[in-house]
Amino acid sequence: MEDFERKKHWETIYQTKELNEVSWYQPNPETSLQFFQQLEIPVTAKIIDIGGGDSFLVDHLLDLGYQDLSVLDVSETAIERAKQRLGERAKDVKWIVSDVFDFQPTTSYDCWHDRAAFHFLTKDVEVEKYVQMASKAITPNGKMIIGTFSEQGPKKCSGIDIRQYSETTMTDLFSRYFQKITCITTDHTTPFDTTQNFVFCSFRKQ
Repeated sequence: MEDFERKKHWETIYQTKELNEVSWYQPNPETSLQFFQQLEIPVTAKIIDIGGGDSFLVDHLLDLGYQDLSVLDVSETAIERAKQRLGERAKDVKWIVSDVFDFQPTTSYDCWHDRAAFHFLTKDVEVEKYVQMASKAITPNGKMIIGTFSEQGPKKCSGIDIRQYSETTMTDLFSRYFQKITCITTDHTTPFDTTQNFVFCSFRKQ
């Protein structure tokens, strides 16, 4: 899928579906929050949520006192929805409208979080660019948290193909620049009462 088509696809999704009508809807992002706790990410850390859209992670991180949050998403509609939900608190977040494949970070991050964005990059060139980008954008000893569909998870999402991962394939992919801390598998129950199996891994930038 070309970049401009990918943007159009996601804008259409967010323009035609309500918050709780998408499979990734998760009012309490407990797995991500557990990783933040386990990794002891300080509230002063510079954090970016890749493909964050209108997810609730940013709400919870603000509630926990995090002070330097950025949210990136290809869909301007998704980001506008998140801003409206947060109200006055939206001004405390940096919002970035960009396809992650086109993203050119202008700062370094202490923590890089990605739940269910990375697996939409199905071409080798896209995956490699993501790895290189993360390696340059994350500070030395910085943390990366990535959640993707596992090999027992769906093969498609929102009508388009994804790339499945295991602990091994994820670890191998990032091993040039990152040391694995831990990986877990977890089930996400969608609003439609279906189950999606994820693999979540945390890494430390070497």
